Amino acid sequence: MTHANSLSLNIQNLRANSGQIQRALQTLDCGAYGRLIQHFTDHRLPRQAKQLHARLIFHSVAPDNFLASKLINFYSKSNSLIQARHVFDKITSKSIFSYNAMLIAYSVHDMYTDTLRLFSSLASSYSEDLKPDNFTITCVLKALTGLFRDSRFAKEVHSYVLRCGLDSSLFLVNGLITFYSRCDDVASARALFDGMSKRDIVSWNSMIAGYSQGGFYEECKALFREMLNSPVLRPDGVTVVSVLQACGQSSDIVFGMEVHNFVIESHIKMDLWICNALIGMYAKCGSLDYARALLEEMSDKDEVSYSAIISGYMIHGFVEKAMDLFQVMKRPGLSTWNAVISGLVQNNRHEAVLDLVREMQASGVRPNAVTISSIFSLFSHFSNLKGGKEIHGYAVKNRYDRNIYVATAIIDTYAKTGFLHGAQRVFDQFKGRSLIIWTAIISAYAAHGDASKAVSLFNEMLNNGIQPDPVTFTAVLSACAHSGLVDKAWDIFNAMSGQYGIQPSVEHYACMVGVLSRARRISEATEFVSKMPVKPSAKVWGALLYGASISGDVELGKFVCDHLFEIEPENTGNYIIMANLYSQAGRWDEAHRVREKMKETGLAKIPGRSWIECSGGLQSFVAKDTSSDKSEQIYLILERLLGLMREEGYVLQDEVEEESAYV
Repeated sequence: MTHANSLSLNIQNLRANSGQIQRALQTLDCGAYGRLIQHFTDHRLPRQAKQLHARLIFHSVAPDNFLASKLINFYSKSNSLIQARHVFDKITSKSIFSYNAMLIAYSVHDMYTDTLRLFSSLASSYSEDLKPDNFTITCVLKALTGLFRDSRFAKEVHSYVLRCGLDSSLFLVNGLITFYSRCDDVASARALFDGMSKRDIVSWNSMIAGYSQGGFYEECKALFREMLNSPVLRPDGVTVVSVLQACGQSSDIVFGMEVHNFVIESHIKMDLWICNALIGMYAKCGSLDYARALLEEMSDKDEVSYSAIISGYMIHGFVEKAMDLFQVMKRPGLSTWNAVISGLVQNNRHEAVLDLVREMQASGVRPNAVTISSIFSLFSHFSNLKGGKEIHGYAVKNRYDRNIYVATAIIDTYAKTGFLHGAQRVFDQFKGRSLIIWTAIISAYAAHGDASKAVSLFNEMLNNGIQPDPVTFTAVLSACAHSGLVDKAWDIFNAMSGQYGIQPSVEHYACMVGVLSRARRISEATEFVSKMPVKPSAKVWGALLYGASISGDVELGKFVCDHLFEIEPENTGNYIIMANLYSQAGRWDEAHRVREKMKETGLAKIPGRSWIECSGGLQSFVAKDTSSDKSEQIYLILERLLGLMREEGYVLQDEVEEESAYV
C-alpha cells in the first residue's frame, strides 16, 4: 500500500521537461505499476486508474503482459470491454497470462462467442510460450455451456485437454464433469469421475449435482451413499442441497428425512440454501404442514423460501392455500410470481393466468424465460395460435427464444395449434440442441401422426451423439402407434434395455399395446399384456380396450373393462366404449345395464369443448350448442356442408359412434 502511494506521489511531483518524464517512465517497474492499477481496481478508483493509463499511453510506454493483464482486469470490471481488448491487442509479445486475462474478461461478461474466437486464435498460434492452462480451458467450458450444450463439444475439449497434458488438473477435470452433465451426457461424466485417481469435495459434488439436475435421482442418491462410506471426504452443504432436490423430485421422503438427520448429526450449518432445499423436499413429497412449519421457523427467508412452499401447495392441488400465502406477501419477486403462474397452469386454472401476468407486469416485475415457458401452454390449451406467435415475438425481442425451455415450449405450442412448419423452423434455428428439444420436435410429429418424420428425427438425433431418455422413447413409440409401424416399434422397444440400458416403464408398455392394437393384432397385444413384468396401468388397459373396440371383440372388452372399472371407476369413457361394444354386437340389454351403472355411480359424460378464434375474440362451444345468437345461421351452413359431404359419398357417423370417447 505504501509503495503504491509513493509511486502515485512520484508521478504527481514529476515537473521536469518532456524528455525527463519519458526517461523516467521508461525506467519504471511495470510490476509496480501493475500493482498500483490493481490497487485502484480493488478500491474502485477508476479515475485514477485511467489517469495512470493515459500517462503511459502519452509517453508511448508499451505495457508488458503483467501490467496489461491488470489493465484488462480493470477495464473488465469497469464494463469497458472494448478498451480491455484494445489493451490486449497492443501487447507486443503476448503470453498465456494476458490471454487468460482477456478470456476471463469475456467470460465474466458472458461474451461467449468472443471467448471462443480468442481461444481459436490462441490455439492456432500454439507454442511452448503460449500453452493453455486450467484457466484457459475453464473459460472455454463456460462459453460452450452458454452456447452449445452438445456432448460432441465436451468430447472435443476433453481430447484437447488430454493432448495438452492437463488431465492431471483436478480443477479442470471437475469442470469437465460439470460440462458433460450439462450436455445431458452423464454417462461420460461418470466415466471421467470413476477414472480419477484423486477426488476432492468438488469432484463428488459435481457428479452428484449432475445426476440431480439431469433427472437421474436414484443414481444421485446411490452416489451420496457411496460418499458417506468414504474414509476421506464427507458430504457438505452443497452435496446435501443436490441430494434433497433429488429426493423431492422423486418423492422419496424417507431418504430425504435421512439426509435431514445427517445434516443435524454432522452439525452442517443450516444456511438459507439448505433450509430452502428442505422446504422444497418436504413440500414436493406432500408433507406440507411440516414444510410450512419450517418456513415459519426461519428467521431469514427469501423468494426461494416462499416459492418452494407455494410450488408444493400447487403440486398437490391446494391452489387456494398457495394463493393465500402469495397474497400476504408484500412484494413478491419474480421467482414467486413464476411459482404461482406455473402452478395455476398445472392445475388447469388457465383463465386466471393471463390476468396474473398483467398484474405482475403492473407491479414492475418483468417476465423472464421461466414465465414465458409457463404461459405458452395457455395458447395450446385455447388453440390460440395468434397469441402464441405474439408471445414468440416477445421472446425473440427479449432474447428468451435462445433458452432451451422457451424454445421447447414454442415447439410444443405450435405443434398443438397445428403450426407444425413453425415448430420445425424453431427447431432448425436453435443452436446447441440438447435432448429436450429433440424430444419436443419428435413428439410434435408423433402427435400429428407423421411416424416417418418422427423416426427419421430420432435416428438423426442418435447420429448426432445424443442419447435418448425414457421420454424420447415414449414419443417415438407413440408415433409408431399412430402409423402402425409394428416392426419398427419392436426394434426401438427392444433397443431400450439391450442397447441403451433403459428399463421400459409402464408408459412404454402402454405404447407397445397401442401399436399392436391399432394394427389389429389383438391376440399379440393380449399376450404382451399378460407377460408384462410390471402391473398394467389404466393406460395399458385403455390401449387394449381401444383394440377391442375397433375389432368388435366384446368379450375382450368386458375383460379389460372389469380391470378399468376397478382402477379408474370415475372414467366415463370406459363405460361408453363398453356400452357401444355391446350395442354394436346387438346385446342391447347389457349395453343398457352399463349405461344405468354409469348413472347410478353419478357419472355423466363431460361434453367436449372446442374453441375458435374470430373477430369477436375466442369463442368456445360444445356439440349441439345453441347458446350463440347466430345459432340458426350456423346450423343452416352446417347442414349445407353435410349435404355436400353426402354428395361426395361420405358416410356420416351414426349416433352410437358419436357417443364414443374416441370420436
